[in-house]
Formats: sequence, structure tokens, C-alpha cells
Amino acid sequence: MAGSRSARTAVTHVVLIAGAVVMVGPFVWELLTSLKTFSETTHLPLTFLPHRWQWSNYVRVFEQLPFRQMFLNTVLMAAGRTLAQLVFCSLAAYAFARMRFPGNKLLFGLFLSVLMVPSQLFLIPQYVIIQDLGWVNTLQGLIVPGMFSAFGTFLLRQFFLALPHDVEEAARLDGANAFQIFLRIALPLARPGLLALTILTVLWSWNDLMYPLVVTTDPSAMPLSAGLATLQGEHFTDYSLLMAGSIMATAPMIVAFVVLQRHFIQGIAFTGAKG
Repeated sequence: MAGSRSARTAVTHVVLIAGAVVMVGPFVWELLTSLKTFSETTHLPLTFLPHRWQWSNYVRVFEQLPFRQMFLNTVLMAAGRTLAQLVFCSLAAYAFARMRFPGNKLLFGLFLSVLMVPSQLFLIPQYVIIQDLGWVNTLQGLIVPGMFSAFGTFLLRQFFLALPHDVEEAARLDGANAFQIFLRIALPLARPGLLALTILTVLWSWNDLMYPLVVTTDPSAMPLSAGLATLQGEHFTDYSLLMAGSIMATAPMIVAFVVLQRHFIQGIAFTGAKG
């Protein structure tokens, strides 16, 4: 019995290690490529380790791109979208979960139907609106279309549905109105969901590429995702330079996820358990 349990444990560890290698492998290759010369990145057969470590590739990124401004644009875009979604999605989610009004379920179903529509279909209408507002190559043009999320509303609604009604009834007896109950009782209890939405929105905003490419043409107005895409040429791409920029762009998100992974997993687990 003990031998079979040990065999199962060993198989489990082998599978997990193999999965970890598959997941981490591309990032390791990206890191090594960022330290190679251009000739090494295009040489066949491919070389795994650089012959001479080219740390200057990271300096060249700042010479080719306004990297600091792009990094600031990305931070502001992610922060603006995240704060707005926490406000709007939490208000909408609480209304759908705890308030009864005609068409509640129908309206929520329409909200969820947005998730079934590919985001690429919204690009042209969004660009036309942003252009008419004069927001092309502006920070508000990057932030405003991402200020609300149907998924964020669904995520937080799951938390609000699980709140005990007795707490709300006690607050009403004490004279609290609906907004006070939402602000002082519902939001603190839904903290894991708010944190999960924060992490997901920051990651989504940080990695958003298609929309910023459409509404920004000035490098100083681009976020990192769109700025790094400009390093890819039609006939020539310096992959070592591109990988160096990508490493610097993804490093903050990797650090943030490692630090907050416990809260992130907890929030997602609660969402799946409460419905």
C-alpha cells in the first residue's frame, strides 16, 4: 500500500515538473535570446547559451524607444482601468446580486452575452468614437474603453450572492440605506473578489496590444505592448533587442504575481465555490 502511494506521488511530481518545464521554458529562452547577438539569434542550428553575454541589449532598448514614457503610460493605463472597474463593476454586481427590479435576470444575461462577442469586433466602433472625441494618442483614449468589464461584474456578483442576508437586515434595522450597506458591509466582505479582479485587470491592461495599436501612433503615447510591437520590422527584426524589451516589460507583472499569488488563487477559488 505504501509502495503504490509512493509510486503515485512520484508520477504526480514527474508530471508537475514536466508541466513546469513547459511553462517556464519559453521564458528562459526569451531571457537567453535577449543576451545574444543578432547573428546568434538567426544562426542555424540554434544556440542555447550566448557565446558572449550582451547586456548592452538592454541599454539599446532605451536608445530605440522612449521606454520610460511607455512604461509610465502602461502604469497609468492599468491603474486607471483597474480603479474604474473596481468602482463600476462592484456597483453593477451588487445591484444584480442583492436588488430586485424588473428585468434583473434579463439585463444580467445581456451583460454576459458581451463575453461571447470577440473583442476585435469592437475595434472599429471604438476607434471612430475615440477619433470623434479627439482622444487619439491620448491617455484617456487608452483608459476609457476599458473602464467597465462584463466579466468583472460577473466575478463580483458571485461574491455578493454569497453574503448572508441577516447582516444586511440588521444594518437596515439600524437605519443604514442601500449605499451604506454596500460601502460598509458588502465591499469589505467581498475583498477577495476585489483583489482577484484587481490582479486580472492589471494583467489584462498590461498585456493589451490590439486596441493600443489602433488608437496610438505616436511612440510617446504608446504603452509598452504597442511600443515593443514597433520593434518588429517587415523585413528585419532584431530579436535580441525585442526580447530584452519584453523581459523588462514582463518583469513587473511576474514580481507582482509571485507576491500576490496566494490572494489571487484564493479569490478565484472563492468565486468558483460561491454561485
